[in-house]
Amino acid sequence: MDTHPHERLARSAHDRLHAHRDDEDWLDSRWRDPETRTLVIAGNRVRLDDGRIDWIHPKAAPDGTRLLLGESDGRTCFAVILDAAPDHQAATEEWVPLRGLLPALAGATGDGEAPLVLHALGMAEWLHATRYCPRCGGPLSPRSSGHQLVCSDGHPQFPRTDPAVIMLITSGDPGSAEERCLLGRQRVWPEGRFSTLAGFCEPGESLENAVRREVAEEVGVLVGEVSYFGNQPWPLPASLMLGFTGRASSTEIRVDDDEIAEARWITRAELREAAESGEIQLPGAVSISRSLIESWYGAPLPGSW
Repeated sequence: MDTHPHERLARSAHDRLHAHRDDEDWLDSRWRDPETRTLVIAGNRVRLDDGRIDWIHPKAAPDGTRLLLGESDGRTCFAVILDAAPDHQAATEEWVPLRGLLPALAGATGDGEAPLVLHALGMAEWLHATRYCPRCGGPLSPRSSGHQLVCSDGHPQFPRTDPAVIMLITSGDPGSAEERCLLGRQRVWPEGRFSTLAGFCEPGESLENAVRREVAEEVGVLVGEVSYFGNQPWPLPASLMLGFTGRASSTEIRVDDDEIAEARWITRAELREAAESGEIQLPGAVSISRSLIESWYGAPLPGSW
């Protein structure tokens, strides 16, 4: 059983079979194996079949960039990366981006499916965004089963993951009825949609200081003690969400009016009432933001985006 719901997206990591990425004979034999399955990714979208992620045999896959994902439950898994969903398929088949896949991943019967899908989507985003060599400007070609890109001058490029901090900040006596947590609404979100604050770690910065800086920049609240909570892969497009809790050393809110449109302190009782009435919509169950909020609250809360 998961300690927190967000861990469903990272359970039972697959063997990525790194040693076989350049072994073309081995790759071809696995590609022909009747037990092998592949996931077709069109742009950044995956097809759902009756609400389930559609894994097919490689011989049924269209031409595209072949990506070795690895082995899970004794079965070799690949992805085929297409530039975009074909127009004739888009009208008749359900191609959805990662956010639309979250319910299917949360309810997946196979423990290893979510890490495979996140691996595939993260690589698809990287391959789509990384077209030219940053050193010489030349076009890049895939190598190592899609896990490396190389230009004609031989400069290799590898996938990158951006560390992002996401944090629940609290104020007041811990565990008391008066203790409050800090939630914010991004300017691009509709009224009533709230979440924890988040932001990217900058060069030369510790994760704890990134928490303090982001909170101060976005809502003007100063943070003292910071504690690690957990992490979650989040290829939207290439992030690792690192969760923290923090204790506020000031409580006056001054939103930046750029990223954040609204922020508020809220007690557990107020949060429950607002979630039940729909005044506040919280993030989905598999997000680490939801886990941070419900861990502080002490129980599941109703409603979600």
